[in-house]
Amino acid sequence: MKLDNTISAVITGGASGLGAATARRLASHGVKVALFDLNADLGEALAKEIGGVFCQANVTSSEEIDAAFAKARAAHGQERILVNCAGVGGGAKTVSRDKQTGEVKEYPLENFERIVQINLIGTFRCITKSAAGMLTLDLLPDGDRGAIVNTASVAAEDGQIGQVAYTASKAGIVGMTLTIARDLSSEAIRINTILPGIFDTPLLARAAEHVKAGLSASVPFPKRLGMAEEYAQLAETMITNGYFNGEDVRLDGAIRMQPR
Repeated sequence: MKLDNTISAVITGGASGLGAATARRLASHGVKVALFDLNADLGEALAKEIGGVFCQANVTSSEEIDAAFAKARAAHGQERILVNCAGVGGGAKTVSRDKQTGEVKEYPLENFERIVQINLIGTFRCITKSAAGMLTLDLLPDGDRGAIVNTASVAAEDGQIGQVAYTASKAGIVGMTLTIARDLSSEAIRINTILPGIFDTPLLARAAEHVKAGLSASVPFPKRLGMAEEYAQLAETMITNGYFNGEDVRLDGAIRMQPR
């Protein structure tokens, strides 16, 4: 797929971090970008910067996502690109003991459900709605109709202690990628998933410097945090390389996460 001003894109979680970097990279090629996010201040500012449109939406709500796609398509036409970056974390053990009393605590299921609803079901919700719209488009000269990029995590394969819900949600994204690629193959829509390692995003920015230094040192090479622009570069490759389909790719400096 050639990137230019005839192509439209939707990026969920597009107001900051990995999504924002991808938005800037696509817009630099002339792509018309719509940002889906909850943060209106950041989203409106970035949309103004790149000449895009901001659509406030929660990926757990079909009604809000439908309205966001309608707004994006009214502004830019039907998107050929979807990049899913919306997601949350949140840790707790499967079961645990209170350190003072020894009381056994079960995992709070509402937290598990919340993380899966946002990370996994929210991602699939956007995929199926975007792909349905893409089916109305003609094929491009290179044979593509559309391209989708998902965001999982190395936690999908190296889940750490206390990350069971996050791991399950991200492993679900990895697990469905090939199946969706097969489902969409007859319609010339490709889909791939990136598994980022430890990236320097706004979420990590709140961590103390010694914590970030320790995380950087744990990466085999290069010994630093990943940059959002590196995620965006791989996302662009997945979109533009027509033979890239059904893949789950780690982007992590060769790190393998330890149990804690």
